[in-house]
Amino acid sequence: MPQTVTDDRLVSLLAQEEARFVDLHPRSAALAREARTHLLSGVPMAWMTRWPGPFPLFLQEASGAHFRDVDGLSYLDLCLGDTGAMTGHALPQVAEALHAQALRGITTMLPSPDAAWVAGELARRFGLPKWQLAMTATDANRFVIRLARQLSGKRRILVFDYCYHGTVEEALVMQGEHGEVLPRPGNLGWGAHPSELSRVAQFNDLRGVEDALRHGDVAAVLTEPALTNIGIVLPDEGFLAGLRDLCDRYGAFLILDETHTICAGPGGATREWGLQPDFFVIGKPLGGGMPTAAYGMTDDIAGRLAPFLTGVDVDVSGIGGTLTGSALALAAMRATLSSALRDEDFARAVPLARAWADGVQGVIDRHGLPWTVQVLGCRAEYWFCPAPRNGREAAAAGQPLLDAYLHLFLLNRGVLMTPFHNMALLSPHHTQADVDRHTEVFAQAVASLLA
Repeated sequence: MPQTVTDDRLVSLLAQEEARFVDLHPRSAALAREARTHLLSGVPMAWMTRWPGPFPLFLQEASGAHFRDVDGLSYLDLCLGDTGAMTGHALPQVAEALHAQALRGITTMLPSPDAAWVAGELARRFGLPKWQLAMTATDANRFVIRLARQLSGKRRILVFDYCYHGTVEEALVMQGEHGEVLPRPGNLGWGAHPSELSRVAQFNDLRGVEDALRHGDVAAVLTEPALTNIGIVLPDEGFLAGLRDLCDRYGAFLILDETHTICAGPGGATREWGLQPDFFVIGKPLGGGMPTAAYGMTDDIAGRLAPFLTGVDVDVSGIGGTLTGSALALAAMRATLSSALRDEDFARAVPLARAWADGVQGVIDRHGLPWTVQVLGCRAEYWFCPAPRNGREAAAAGQPLLDAYLHLFLLNRGVLMTPFHNMALLSPHHTQADVDRHTEVFAQAVASLLA
């Protein structure tokens, strides 16, 4: 950030935007006051308190790449439910499938005819032959970790510093200054010290990965093909192939969580980059916004697991859930996978993401800012530093006040970015005009900082 922009100036600018936000949203303000009566933190999920502004917006309706709040204001949505709605909001095919299935029954603990179709489509897209369902990617990651431990007889999971895999306890960790495993700040109520469950390495550091695996107690390496929740951190050339080799050498399973990196293409980074995971996890967009997730595995692993997953006590295995794999969820997944997240959808969304990044880069270059834009498929993100190679570098470059100001400036002018970081997700429903609108407002925001 240029030296001429002080924290005091940012505080003053942010206060102006907060006042504007309050003036624009009287109905949301009233609903927020009402919500605080009985909702913990005043929101359905506590992290919603981190949206920019003194209170969250309350949604009226969303469609395609736009939404409207209860005060009647319309927005360009570049968040898309942080990937949950990357297909676009209110897909007619999904809405129709949900309505039709709801009239036939929502959940019965029995498989529906959609089950085999969904599993076959997942196998076709992502290349792993055997699949099971979950409610969320967090659940799927937890299930796969259990399965990896069961087969390996090992306890620890290796993750990367500043990774994110939902509320998986083994991943809510960080690496200390001396390489020790610590609970990540904000990790509430952990039941065992993270060092008992996890090992941590730096992304793009194969030597560090090997040092962790040499202990011989790692059941699996859990990672995204590219980090996405601490800014987009792309893998170095050869890093993922080296990771595969190290897992084979030290007897650890490789789990790829593609819940966000599905943005790389219809088959995720796994298909786009020719990766070979042992387990594959995906959630969020699979149901067009409905809570659904899935995890896949190789034939060899499925065969080894069969004795454990067909026994009389499989219902208390720690894997499953009464509402998981419901007829409603399967109907949503079939409708989504047959009408969205296809080659033709990415053929439209990916160029828009590149255009978005080009627009941001143009503003950065015009002002000589030391910022970086990264693109991963139809996802793009800017960061206030040169391109980081791992989560630690990305986290060290964070500027919370600047983040808050840019987010709120854009929101007050009808552009919603993903909370917690500066990410835009483009869908087939976005247009070049939407991209140009973001570039225009982003340019105004940057100019206001340097005025």
